[in-house]
Amino acid sequence: MKKIKHELEPFFNKNSVVLTLGSLPSVKSRELGFYYMHPQNRFYKTLAKVYNEETPKTITEKKEFLKKHKIALWDVISSCNIKGSSDASISNAKANNINLILKQAPI
Repeated sequence: MKKIKHELEPFFNKNSVVLTLGSLPSVKSRELGFYYMHPQNRFYKTLAKVYNEETPKTITEKKEFLKKHKIALWDVISSCNIKGSSDASISNAKANNINLILKQAPI
């Protein structure tokens, strides 16, 4: 089991109205530096179907898609012990500080 520190910044802007919270980025997402990046992950494919659009492929396309639909992304865990990308193996989890987003959110 490996100790992991969450290194991705929350993705949001002043127009975000939906916050999608995950647990911790997968190994592939951590390698590539953005959320839901494993090719088998269905996150962007599902959202593209919901919005009747093409599935974004690149990080830039994914960010533009999220901005267009006012979707923010972040994770609830700031650090933990984890085996690979298995949420079931998470132990010693420390929570992220949601105030990092809330203090910048419009009221």
